[in-house]
Amino acid sequence: MADIEIFDGHNDAVQFIAEYTPSGRDFLLRSETGHLDLPRAREGGLVGGLFALHAGPEHPPENDLIIKEDGYEVVYAESLDPLYARRQIEAQRLALEGLIRRSGGRMRLAVNVDEIAAARAEGAFAVVLHMEGAEAVDGEFDYLKQLYDAGLRSLGPVWSRPNIFGYGVPFAYPRSPDTGPGLTAIGKELVRTCNRLGIMIDLAHLNERGFWDVAALSDAPLVVTHACAHAVCPSTRNLTDRQLDAIRDTDGVIGFNLSVNDIRADGHLIDDTPLDDIVDHIKYLIDRVGEDRVALGSDFDGAVIPRAIKDASGLQQLFEAMRKNGFDSESLSKFAFDNWLRVFKLTWKNGPSS
Repeated sequence: MADIEIFDGHNDAVQFIAEYTPSGRDFLLRSETGHLDLPRAREGGLVGGLFALHAGPEHPPENDLIIKEDGYEVVYAESLDPLYARRQIEAQRLALEGLIRRSGGRMRLAVNVDEIAAARAEGAFAVVLHMEGAEAVDGEFDYLKQLYDAGLRSLGPVWSRPNIFGYGVPFAYPRSPDTGPGLTAIGKELVRTCNRLGIMIDLAHLNERGFWDVAALSDAPLVVTHACAHAVCPSTRNLTDRQLDAIRDTDGVIGFNLSVNDIRADGHLIDDTPLDDIVDHIKYLIDRVGEDRVALGSDFDGAVIPRAIKDASGLQQLFEAMRKNGFDSESLSKFAFDNWLRVFKLTWKNGPSS
């Protein structure tokens, strides 16, 4: 049994499970590919997480990574057709439901904090449904309400591309996250609708002006499920000190992203990233926002992860490094589990099924 039990704020595993794609892996069996399956989760102490539904590009570009002398940028992704996106989202949602049924109680869909706590107490893995990019949502929000009834409790209005709601940041280093316009009128209505339903709004991948639009509109804590500090690593995906201050001031949470190119000061995509450097970056965030507002948002199966961690089975290596760098048991528990549960309580409390 792992020393510390962990809830993770973001993974992309659904796109790689056997229920979704013929080439996918069996999530209930240990694999040597990817980052996450149930056996490796248990080895690493991972007891639950936000599972992202995400519609990939209809026509994936070739050679979209541009290497520059001082960094990189990725060609800005095209908008998605909403019906195409919805087909992908529904297929992933049903695939995840099928996996949970097949698990025979080892995995559970959780729609409130009591269900997360009960799953943890009874040794089941808690799955919270998240959608990364809202292209599949229609302008009347009927489908969003259907997803809520099916268990959706977290939504990122955009991924790193434009849609009818707003503008995601293009992947680039070094560059500011202030890369374009803010939310559209219907994007602002999406924020209000999520507040009414009790859906957590995830600001990961949203550009800076969109971030401030949400901050002005939302009555919930500001949450970014997977990002790091722009002052340490000036990637567009990372948050400025001013954005971090807004998370602090609304009692929100930032999930620390294990993507090496968002951790490293040089922005390089190198998995040989020392644990001490990772801990220093976490310390920067905690010094800025407080230990109650930083958690884990690994981005497993969606990023290059530090070699010292490798996959979900290696998460205890991170916590041991944090312990050696002065984190006590209470601080580790907050980062591992408690901070996510706290913000879920604050966000989901007004939802019909909270």
